[in-house]
Amino acid sequence: MERKRIGKSGLFVSELCLGCMTFGESKRGNHAWTLPEEQSKPLIRQALDAGIDFFDTANVYSDGSSEEILGRVLWKWVKRDEIVLATKVFGDEDPNWRGLSRRIIMRQIDNSLKRLQTDYVDLYQIHRWDPVTPIEETMEALNDVVRAGKARYIGASSMYAWQFAKAQQVAKENGWTRFTSMQNQVNLIYREEEREMIPLCLDQGVGLIPWSPIARGKLARPVGISTARAETDNVLENMYSNTIDADNAVISNVEAIAQEISRPMVQVALAWIRQKEGVAAPIIGYTRSEQFEQMLGGLDLVLDQEMIDRLEAPYIPHVPVGF
Repeated sequence: MERKRIGKSGLFVSELCLGCMTFGESKRGNHAWTLPEEQSKPLIRQALDAGIDFFDTANVYSDGSSEEILGRVLWKWVKRDEIVLATKVFGDEDPNWRGLSRRIIMRQIDNSLKRLQTDYVDLYQIHRWDPVTPIEETMEALNDVVRAGKARYIGASSMYAWQFAKAQQVAKENGWTRFTSMQNQVNLIYREEEREMIPLCLDQGVGLIPWSPIARGKLARPVGISTARAETDNVLENMYSNTIDADNAVISNVEAIAQEISRPMVQVALAWIRQKEGVAAPIIGYTRSEQFEQMLGGLDLVLDQEMIDRLEAPYIPHVPVGF
């Protein structure tokens, strides 16, 4: 597994990031398809054995139980400094503790560290933009988290480019820590980030850590094929329900190219995102060992320009979602 640099920072990570939304108690939070600890452990072990050292979770995943599972499992197998550990702040099951105020950030970082059983996270990310709290308050609080040694770097996720630029400028003007990374949704059927956010990040040296690179599994299977997770994933419908025909045309092209080169569809979808400029490590998730083996087997795949053009041709503009 190769290591990639996140933007212009000094932080290097494995070329795939394991997204840990999959791991959590299904009765906590709003994802009925998540896996409890005993089912999560072999999948985490598999990732470590393959060379993945970059793990991404969030305080809100399964009401904190994702962080709890990582905290109980990881340190039995690896030393703390062998792992690049990322988590996020914004949401909470208790509406009184949602947002990015100083009070909330200071409480949430301590709670996350306790659940993760560590003194620090390598990357602490704001999960969304807070329209209520002044960005000056948020950025100063994040700077204090870094200065206290509770986080090494900070990042952001899924917002408008003007919001991200404003946050970076506020930090620069005040001498505070700036965002190192942008975790945004980028995949073959959602490419709105190519208009503003990705060019901004490339210009400013901010690394990309795309989430949902295979569109919650849609790019990994032919049109019309569903899965148990897809049937219970309450986010999937909201994400991709308004552009079904155009999305299906893209998916069909993924299938066609996969057949031509005798590769699984997921490898084609991941190769496309991994070849985009600025991408450090796509965030992958899986519930079965064989799914991971397929993704891992595609790290050698390089698409030529003709394939890329065919994959991108059917795309139509989408209404921005996930903010």
